[in-house]
Amino acid sequence: MADADDRPLIGVAGPTRHLFDVRLIRLALHALGAGSVHLHPGQQLPAPRQIDGLVIAGGDHVHPRHYHQLPQVKAAYNPPRDALELALLDEARQRSLPVLGICRGAQLLNIHRGGNLHQNITPMRRHTRPRRLITAAQPVRLVPRSRLSRVLRRRRLGANRMHSQSIHELGEGLRVAARDADHFVQAIENEGPGQWQLGVQWHPEYLLYHPAHRQLFRALVEAARRRKTQGKVDLTRR
Repeated sequence: MADADDRPLIGVAGPTRHLFDVRLIRLALHALGAGSVHLHPGQQLPAPRQIDGLVIAGGDHVHPRHYHQLPQVKAAYNPPRDALELALLDEARQRSLPVLGICRGAQLLNIHRGGNLHQNITPMRRHTRPRRLITAAQPVRLVPRSRLSRVLRRRRLGANRMHSQSIHELGEGLRVAARDADHFVQAIENEGPGQWQLGVQWHPEYLLYHPAHRQLFRALVEAARRRKTQGKVDLTRR
């Protein structure tokens, strides 16, 4: 096992309450040889810490004002979390920090780069059902030659479905990496070299029994380990 000083430290941004999703994400990271720290609104950091990568977990909807729209659906919003995570993405981009966005996190990645969302895709579904799926029962088609297809080494994947919003117009420098049967975006990634960014609409932390979904976290840890040799982000500046 690698020495603790050699392990990358990955920030996991989520709600203030330590939900099961965050615990599963941190479990996956630890199993792959990374340390982790939970980042949330109102956090008081007890000592200087540095991170080498970032995960933005799922949760409440991002407020539509961040992509210049009014709310079209009744939903739970978390303005302090929006503010924190957008600021973290600012710094992550400035420092070329690798980022994995999960569900809400993928949507926030897109918004941060100037994209927007479908606020409610439920009535737009034709070939997929609106009900939630916790298991890997939704087929997802990966875009050939995308980073995601190279990471997972496959063209199709079974994913879960726990969302009612979807990425609509892509943000600057992003491309689609996967879609579902209704052609809704299921994954995005940054184009070209530079910062490693990947967002998936599903929740791989609930599918850790499946090697392909564990591989998403492994790819992030490997990118963070590479980043660790180039410099670090001081969380005390937050």
